[in-house]
Formats: sequence, C-alpha cells, structure tokens
Amino acid sequence: MKLEQERKTIEAMIRLYCRGQHGTGELCEECSELLEYANARLSKCPFGEDKPKCSKCEVHCYKPEMRKRVTAVMKYSGPRMMVHHPVMALRHLLQEGPPDAG
Repeated sequence: MKLEQERKTIEAMIRLYCRGQHGTGELCEECSELLEYANARLSKCPFGEDKPKCSKCEVHCYKPEMRKRVTAVMKYSGPRMMVHHPVMALRHLLQEGPPDAG
C-alpha cells in the first residue's frame, strides 16, 4: 500500500512539473521517461513496503542524472502539492516524519 501511494505521489508531482514547466496537458516524452524510471525503481526497492524516504535511504538506486531530474520535480511540485493535491501532500508529509534537526 505504501509503495502504491508513493507511485501516485510521484506521478502527481511529475504531472504538476510537466504542466508548469513544459506547458503540456499530457506528460511530455521527457517526463514520461522520468515517471517510468521512478516506477521501475520503486518496483525494485529492496525495502518494499518498509522503504524509508529516498533522501534518508542508504541505498541510492537512482542514476545521478535521474536523481537530479527528480529533485528538480520535487522542488517545483512540492510547494504546489498543497494546493493541487492537499490530502496526498499531507499524507506524504506525515509518512516521512519530522525533518532532520541538523
């Protein structure tokens, strides 16, 4: 269930990013590729339903270029999620736990 929610969240974030940055109604080729990659990585996560948030994980499974792209998506979409998908955004924040104190 947690992985399915992660899939829905990353898809919503990529869709917001694509619409805002690329001006498309549907996912462009670049964003479709990123979504496919993210879903493939989630499917292969060695932690399964017990996965930590990616930024806290000791196993970085994204290639550096894809990690850079998904970071850009999150920076853009994160603040907009509360407006476009408030329940999903709150659920994601609550699952992650409090930010690091460091």
